[in-house]
Amino acid sequence: MTWRHARWSADHPLPIGVVERTAVGQAVNAGDVIAAGMALGTAIRLKGARRLGLQTADMERELRVPVGSEVSAGTLLARTGRRFPRTLTAPIDGRLLHLTADGDVYVAPIVGRWIVRSTLDGAVTRSDDAGVTVEGEAWCIEAAAAYGPDAIGELTLGVNAPMEDLAPSRLDVRLGGRIMIGGARVSAEVLTRAHACGVSGLVAGGAPVAGLRVVYGESLTASGHAGREDRPTVICLIAFGGAALPAAIFGPLAALAGSRAAIHTASARLFVFAPADAGVFATDELDLALAPDYASVRALVAETVNGEVTFPSEVRAGAVRQGDLVVPSANVRAFHAKR
Repeated sequence: MTWRHARWSADHPLPIGVVERTAVGQAVNAGDVIAAGMALGTAIRLKGARRLGLQTADMERELRVPVGSEVSAGTLLARTGRRFPRTLTAPIDGRLLHLTADGDVYVAPIVGRWIVRSTLDGAVTRSDDAGVTVEGEAWCIEAAAAYGPDAIGELTLGVNAPMEDLAPSRLDVRLGGRIMIGGARVSAEVLTRAHACGVSGLVAGGAPVAGLRVVYGESLTASGHAGREDRPTVICLIAFGGAALPAAIFGPLAALAGSRAAIHTASARLFVFAPADAGVFATDELDLALAPDYASVRALVAETVNGEVTFPSEVRAGAVRQGDLVVPSANVRAFHAKR
């Protein structure tokens, strides 16, 4: 877990129903729409060639609307004859979905529309119906987990110190469209209030699991959840519960406030679009230790190994000391170590 300015790649999976997407090689900025589509309901099958008295091979030629087009109820789909015409019209608003080998057509109602926005400034390196990949340069920090849809906005400082929790009273509609830096912890109340005020996303050291379950459901996992539902977006930089941000993490966040930023929830990354010389932010990887209250973790900086120590539980074990904090060595893990 550290800041790096480099060239990054962001994959954007696409749902079923792609209508348009950005071509490979096209330059995009974070927030630009790179794909759009629609969600369809149960399709209706219409007799085509048999109704019009056509050979199945001739049905495609007689269609007045290309397959894949959006149609309104009553739209003329096909017609034959002059004096005694036979017609085929759309029974509902929807999309002309498919022409079968038997000459029948399917029309499906449109039940929703979706768009996917880029989370990087750069160029499209892959574009197909499965997903769009964008590559570009940015400052980035990889987090423990992220939840909600991707978020893009101006990075804004919401706390005065890394130990502070973001208070609900600091959020209002004037912060709509921004990504707020929330300090050590964001609660479920902060998440819901931020979403109601139009805040694009929240960045914090951690968030209580119980609060996350209230917002994102009981199926929540520690690996994060990248969805498109109308829910708030939060990225937990260190862990769950409360986790005070170390100076090596909070300092660059505060310095980069005011820059455009994006949260890519699928990879749990925070991208900040600032020049490479914006500051000397890159550091060595930090180690994490389970805090004494066992409700959170904290980053260790300049720790020293003390050998064996007798703990209050009368267990004697190897220990790591940082200031007044003494923790068992077994409770210390590198951030990217397997869990």
